[in-house]
Amino acid sequence: MVMYIALLRGVNVGGKNRVVMATLKERFEQHGFTNVSTYLNSGNVIFSSEETDDLQLKEVCEKLIKSEFELDIMVTIVRGTDLLAALEQMPEWWNTDKESKHNVIFVIPPTTTEEVIASVGEAKAEYEKVAHHERVIFWSAPIKTFSRSRWSKIVGTKMYSRITIRNANTVNKLAELVQKNN
Repeated sequence: MVMYIALLRGVNVGGKNRVVMATLKERFEQHGFTNVSTYLNSGNVIFSSEETDDLQLKEVCEKLIKSEFELDIMVTIVRGTDLLAALEQMPEWWNTDKESKHNVIFVIPPTTTEEVIASVGEAKAEYEKVAHHERVIFWSAPIKTFSRSRWSKIVGTKMYSRITIRNANTVNKLAELVQKNN
């Protein structure tokens, strides 16, 4: 059994793409996934599966959402062990300054981390810090100058549809849930 996290992109934002997490949890369980739990209303599902093909899991999850909620939602599958490994490699500056925003950008395959970085461009050292480990990009920027950071503009790039972003609190909680369920 492998522990996974399904990150749903763009659900329950501004009243759009409404997905009820309790219902989603039920559908995951009915499909045969085990140890299913959700975190927050923003589309984070932790589950175990014997399936080891991430692409197959992505397709299954997207079909479950389509059949239940009639929504075409992009799902990113992250192995629990991969999230924990990324957090072991996190830069020392990430999630330390209380006056900064700290996010993780998850790159959705087949897009590569290198493609995202090339598209967004070099971090502006005076306004932000960026580092990555495989498909996980760590990003921190002071709240006061957040709008001046290059990576805050990722929303307006062609790569925005190829990523999903979670804040440090969410990522740390997901890691905690993975460890608890392992």
